[in-house]
Parts: sequence; structure tokens; C-alpha cells
Amino acid sequence: MPNVPAAAHALDVLALLGRRVTPMPASAIARELDLPRSSVYHLLAVLRERNFVVHLVDQHRYGLGTAAFELGSSYSRQEPLRWIARTVLARLVSETTHNGHFAVLDGRDTLYLVEERSPGRPSLVTEVGVRLPATLTASGLAMLAALPAQQIRALWPSRRDLVRRHEAGPASLTELRALLADVRVAGHAREDGSVTPGFASVAAVVPDHNGHPQGAVALTFPTAEVDAAACQALTAAVVDAARAVGRQLRGRS
Repeated sequence: MPNVPAAAHALDVLALLGRRVTPMPASAIARELDLPRSSVYHLLAVLRERNFVVHLVDQHRYGLGTAAFELGSSYSRQEPLRWIARTVLARLVSETTHNGHFAVLDGRDTLYLVEERSPGRPSLVTEVGVRLPATLTASGLAMLAALPAQQIRALWPSRRDLVRRHEAGPASLTELRALLADVRVAGHAREDGSVTPGFASVAAVVPDHNGHPQGAVALTFPTAEVDAAACQALTAAVVDAARAVGRQLRGRS
């Protein structure tokens, strides 16, 4: 495969801006990507000409432009992420007989894109299009644990921004940070009764090649039906399914 460093660096710039919740100065982009500042300015100039990047002159910062939005919209129309996730999720639900879903992170929310219901199982609140506070869901916690600490601080600058449900969920930023640290160590997330009393969920993140969360695979089950050993088996199945989605997104069998 030919080496095209300029193209790779331009894509790195777009990916970096896409991961940030606020526009960035050119100096910060150069530092994050370990590139010469002069090279970054050249890349930004080209990306600006093609509307992939917008320059906020008064703030001396750069953010994603309309062309990047249009490209993202085209991706959404093709829906490869949903198609791949739905295929893997159907197999996971068939094997475990519990309801499954695939979700993405949208700001502070978990946004559910795919739901696969096992025959005979009741419907859940995690239907397609539903949003729930990310700190309360297993899917949300799995994805948040893959974000850098500064992005977590930007999303929740104060404990007043945290939402609780059924008296469950982290009540302070310290609790949230500790919870996410546990998720990173375990490699998966779990919630029990935070979304719906009597039901628990396990989830695993689907990261991109930079480790940024693309989504999360999860199973939800009645707490009374699943003992510790069964929960461990379900967790392993969810982690395997998340890896399968990731492999297919990267074009690997």
C-alpha cells in the first residue's frame, strides 16, 4: 500500500476535531498529533478551502466544517454501522435468549440505534431512538470509559449535571470517575436496576482504531433469572459480540 503522509495527516486532523466537543487552536492540534505547526497550518488551509474545517478567527480555533457534516450524513444514510451491529446482535440474542441492543454516545446520552428482542421477552425502554443518561446505562458507561478524562470533565463539569433514576447512578463526579475506572479494568460495564427495576444489563464498547468509542453492544435480562455464573457467561458473549462488530467495521473477517 502506498504511503501518503499528507492524506493520513489530514484524516488525523479531522478525526481529532471530531473527537473534541469544542474547536481547537492549531497549536493544540499540532501538539496532539505530534506534527510540525507549519504542516498543520498547511493542512488546515487545504481543509478550509474544501469546507471540511472552519476557522473561528476571533477565537483562533478550528472546528469541523459543513463538508465534514455532509460526509457524516452520507455515512448515516448508508448505515453500515447499524447493518453490521444488527447482524451480530441477532446472533447474540439467539444464543443467549435475552434482549440485546446497540447504542452510540451522543453528548451525555446513550442513543439506541438497534434493538433485537428475543421471542417471548418483554419490550424494554431501550427501544430504537430512545435516549437515556449515559451514566445510568451499561452501554453508556462502557463508552464513557473509553473517553479521555478531559472529555468526561467537559461533559460533566459539575455534579449538578449528573442525572439519577430510581435513586441509582453516580451521585458525584468522584463516584463517576471511580465507576469508569472499574469499567476500564473489567473491560465491560454493568448496571442493575438503574434503568428499569428488576432488570440488569451488561455492555462492551466497540472502539475505533484510535480507541474512541463507536458504539456499544449490550444484553438486558431479568435480574432474578441470572445468577453469577450465568452473568459471567453473558458478559463474555457480549464482549465477543462487540469485538465481532469491531472486526467487521475494520474490514477483517
